[in-house]
Amino acid sequence: MTRASVPKSRQPNGASTIYLGKDGRWHGRVTVGVKDDGQPDRRHVSRKTRADVTKLVRVLERQRDKGAVRKAGQRWTLETWLTHWVENIAAPNVSENTIDGYRVAVNHHLIPGLGAHRLEKLEPEHLERFYKKMQETGSAAGTAHQTHRTIRTALNEAVRRGHLTRNPATIAKAPRLEEDEVEPYSVEEVQRLLAEAGKHRNAARWVIALALGLRQGEVLGMQWTDVDFELGVIRVRRGRLRPRYEHGCGDRCGRKPGFCPQKVNIRRETKNVKSRGGQRPIGAPNELMDLLRRHREEQARERVLARDLWTEKGYVFTSPIGEPLNPNTDFHKWKDLLILGVSDAVVDAIMGWEPGKSARMRRPYQHLTSRVLKDTAAKVGGLLWGTDQTEASAAREAGKSPVPAELVVHVTRLGERRVPFLHREHADEVVERWSEDWPDHAAEVEE
Repeated sequence: MTRASVPKSRQPNGASTIYLGKDGRWHGRVTVGVKDDGQPDRRHVSRKTRADVTKLVRVLERQRDKGAVRKAGQRWTLETWLTHWVENIAAPNVSENTIDGYRVAVNHHLIPGLGAHRLEKLEPEHLERFYKKMQETGSAAGTAHQTHRTIRTALNEAVRRGHLTRNPATIAKAPRLEEDEVEPYSVEEVQRLLAEAGKHRNAARWVIALALGLRQGEVLGMQWTDVDFELGVIRVRRGRLRPRYEHGCGDRCGRKPGFCPQKVNIRRETKNVKSRGGQRPIGAPNELMDLLRRHREEQARERVLARDLWTEKGYVFTSPIGEPLNPNTDFHKWKDLLILGVSDAVVDAIMGWEPGKSARMRRPYQHLTSRVLKDTAAKVGGLLWGTDQTEASAAREAGKSPVPAELVVHVTRLGERRVPFLHREHADEVVERWSEDWPDHAAEVEE
C-alpha cells in the first residue's frame, strides 16, 4: 500500500487521525484536552502497522473520556517530583515539624532508594520491596511507615495535578506497625530521678516533665508569664520548634549549616499550641512551685553574670546567656518518662465517648478546672514528695490523722454511665451540669 492509496478526508476539529507518514511508519494523533496556553493538547503515537497505531489511539481516547490522561509537560522522575513537592508545595502549607518529617523521608530515604524511577512508571511492588529493604538494613518499622505516608501524600498531589493517573502508594501495602508495650516507671524510680535531676542545671526542667508529663516542646517553650505562682498553675500555650539554620558565611566554611560559625536560624523559636485542647492549665504541686521560685532566683544570678551577653526573652529554661534551649541538645538528655495521672483515652473509655468527639464532650466539665487542678496537683505532690497538701492540711486543722477510717466514693449516674469521684462536691457539680445539658436523662449521686 502506498501513501496515495490511503483515502484522504478532512476530519472534524478535535477528531483523532491515523495516517501513513513519509518515514514509512503509521502515526496517530488524539486530542485529549487543552494545554496551559489554550492550544489543543494533541498526543502523538507511532508504530509500524496501522493496527498497532489504531489500538493505541483507542486507548488514548478511552483514557481521555475517563479523564485519566497524564498531564502534558515535564517528564517527572520521582526525585524531581519529590524535591519540587516538598519544597514548593508542602513547605509553605504545613507546620515546621511536619515539613521536617517530610524532608527526612524524602531526602534520606525516598530519593536515594527510588529517585531514579520515572513518575508514571512507579509500581506498588517497587514501594513494597523498598519498605522491606529499609527494615532489613536497620530502619524501624515506624520509619518505614512514615516514609510510606510521605510518598502517599506526595503522589496524591501528583494525581490531583494530572501528573499521574493513579497513586501506586495507595495500592502498596504499608509497613506493618507493632505497638510497643510501654512499661511505666515505678514511683520509687521517679523519686530517684527527681533526686538525680536536682544535681544538674535547669533541674526544674526535668522535674516538670516527670511530675506533669509535659512534652519536650511544651517545657522548652514555657515562659514566666505562663507560671501563676499565686494559683499554683502552669498554662501550656506554646511549643518550642527545632531550629533550621542557613549559612551566615556565604557557604564558605565548608561545614553543614548547623555547624557554621556564623549560622543564622531562619525559623521562629516557638509556635502557639494549635488546638484549644492543647492550650491547657495544669495544677502544679507546691514543691514544684517552690522549685520554680528557686530556679527563677538562679536564673537572675546567671543574668547578672552574663551582663551584656544576656538576651532577655522571658523563657523559663534557658542557656547561660538567656537563649531558649535547643531541642536537639535537650534531646540527648531527654527520655520519655512516666506521665502521672489519667490519660484522655482512659477518661473517654470511662465516659463512653468516641475518640473524635471526646474534646467536645469534655467541654461541659471545664468549669471544674480550678478545683480539680488544685486537687490533682496535691495528689501528684503526695505521690512524688510524700505529702498531700489538701488532705494533710485539712486533717491538721481538725486535729485528725490524714488517713481516713474508711474510704467513701461518690458515684455519679449519668444515664447508663457511672463515674467515680472522691469528693461529693465534684460529683454534685457534674450532675448539675449534666442535668442542664440533658434534662431528659437521669443523673444522680450515690455513695
